[in-house]
Amino acid sequence: MKPARPIIVLAGALLLAASAQAQTAITPPAAEKPAESKPTKTETRHKPFATKKTAGPAAPAAPKPSPSPASPTPPASPVPDNPNVDLVYGAYQRGQYKTALDLAAARAQTGDTKAMTMLGELYANALGVKRDYAKAIDWYKRASDGGDREAMFALAMMRLAGRGGPVDRDAAVRLLASAAKLGEPKAAYNLALLYIDGQTLPQDLKRAAELLRVAADAGNPEAQYALATFYKEGTGVEKDPEKAVRLLQAASLADNVDAEVEYAIALFNGTGTPKNQAAAVALLRKAARQNSPIAQNRLARVLIYGMGAPVDKIEGLKWHLVAKTAGKGDPELDEEFAKLTPAERAKVDESARHWLGTK
Repeated sequence: MKPARPIIVLAGALLLAASAQAQTAITPPAAEKPAESKPTKTETRHKPFATKKTAGPAAPAAPKPSPSPASPTPPASPVPDNPNVDLVYGAYQRGQYKTALDLAAARAQTGDTKAMTMLGELYANALGVKRDYAKAIDWYKRASDGGDREAMFALAMMRLAGRGGPVDRDAAVRLLASAAKLGEPKAAYNLALLYIDGQTLPQDLKRAAELLRVAADAGNPEAQYALATFYKEGTGVEKDPEKAVRLLQAASLADNVDAEVEYAIALFNGTGTPKNQAAAVALLRKAARQNSPIAQNRLARVLIYGMGAPVDKIEGLKWHLVAKTAGKGDPELDEEFAKLTPAERAKVDESARHWLGTK
């Protein structure tokens, strides 16, 4: 089960070394060369009081992902023996936070670490109670001391962000390492980011790749996308385009928009996977509708030049204008727009304004 309002924790401004934004390009008639891509800074989400799903994970399907992304979530914590645990989490999931607070408070008095983690979640996010970082930290610490990996992760993120007290990177690293050892994929991913960044910890791309693999194997789409870029560029691992594509596909199935774009480009060009331009265009459409400027630009190109899809200059130039408003300009497509008749330009402008909500 997924919580209705998970904690959003900042991983920090951690950038991969020697990588550029996901700007890989579909090669248009003008032979545009793809640029490098990189794992982007991703917010991680704490999912407290998680329980195992009865159904097994779905097998990877054709393009996508995102999973967003909605993506397969990391393996949940074991279901506690106490049947009241599900009552607490059920109330939380339904948005009945005051009820969840009361039930969790009673369970916490019996030493239930999952209930303690829930209390930390509620106090940290002002759910059913006034926000109180001090109380959130206290409950997270109790649960963490009791061995709860999700509490360790949440407390680490609070230490990194300086919520409820000064920033304490050393304590955060220890907590992330402990949670990662217990199998918390979000902790492994964020610890990998610290090794990549090279500020809180000495830069160690090989160790970062190992941690990303742990999180990726557990189904974390951000880690899958990041590790894909490692295999694509040979960062911390031996270069392997096929492994990169498999990871991009998995992350794309979880609705990770960056992965959708990269996977679409790989499919379009047949890089590390058989060429499938129709599937690539479908993925680009999906990512474009999720407001990815890169996807919007690439979709504009394939529609304007009829690559993998029927020519549709009006629709294609609409996406060009939309991408341009987000800073993804394209002089070549500006020239295509200039070739339109006044009536066609008006139609493109109207379509773009409608999408942008400025009509």
